[in-house]
Amino acid sequence: MRRIPLNSDKITRRNFLKFSIAGLAFIAAGNFVSAARTVFAQPASSSGRIKKNIKGKHDLVCAKGDDPYAMTVGAVEAMGGMDRFVKKNGVVVIKPNIGWDRAPEQAANTNPLVVAALIDLCFKAGAKRVNIFDVTCSDARRSYENSGIQKVAKEKGANIYFPDDWNTVKAKFKYASPMEGWTVLRDAIECDTFINAPVLKHHGLTKLTISMKNLMGVCTGNRGLIHQNIATKIVDLADFISPDLTVIDAFRFLYRNGPTGGNLDDVKRLDSLIVATDPTLADAYAARLAGLDPLSIDNIKVAVGRKFGSADLDKADIQVLSSRLA
Repeated sequence: MRRIPLNSDKITRRNFLKFSIAGLAFIAAGNFVSAARTVFAQPASSSGRIKKNIKGKHDLVCAKGDDPYAMTVGAVEAMGGMDRFVKKNGVVVIKPNIGWDRAPEQAANTNPLVVAALIDLCFKAGAKRVNIFDVTCSDARRSYENSGIQKVAKEKGANIYFPDDWNTVKAKFKYASPMEGWTVLRDAIECDTFINAPVLKHHGLTKLTISMKNLMGVCTGNRGLIHQNIATKIVDLADFISPDLTVIDAFRFLYRNGPTGGNLDDVKRLDSLIVATDPTLADAYAARLAGLDPLSIDNIKVAVGRKFGSADLDKADIQVLSSRLA
């Protein structure tokens, strides 16, 4: 049975009816204690997604061009193709940044053309279902619509929805983690393939928000608390989610006044798209694209110190593609 928390501010009419019917059924049976325990039980714990450690043909591919859709297709194909990561009849999660009520030109969310390309590639590889969601910061309906991501997802046949913040699991770690017990969306864990698709942009606290920080969008609860000791927390979260593929939209770069943006004067074109299987390497490359030393970004430094991936760009097998339109 799905459980609805008492403090939820998102209890829909449908969920209220489900709760009411479930409660009445238990009450009719005379089992009041069991009713309370079942309906309001705590979510199950989870040790996270199973790490597949899928390798691409290269450590990282960066596509340069004028068309985010074509760049995404080209970069994924150069990594060995989406069928390396998506199996026939598999359930795929694509986790873009849809956190803000902003248009694509404002570069606060993932470019919808990147998402469109990923959906097409997943279905071509044989995916049964492609789920897309984000726990937004701005109003969810406006963010989904104005980002352009809802439109392309529906056109491409993906399942885009507002996640239920009570359909969660509690994160469990084999090591001491400040994220222990944090509630994470069940759908982010119970999938065959997880593709993390953030946008590269400025952030007032962490300097940049890239792939590891984008995973905060699968967490529920008071996410503001994650900003305390954030570097360690988002590395642990990346370890817990274990994305199979990281695709960073660096087509437009919100280089100041992030993460919300809003002013087009704060946006510049980098015309880049990054694909990698190592989130740390992907974030390091993105940081360098943004003009920063990767190790000046605290979560990258923490990840390297824990040997959670590599930020050594000089030793990595990196392929740069150009798909610029004539």
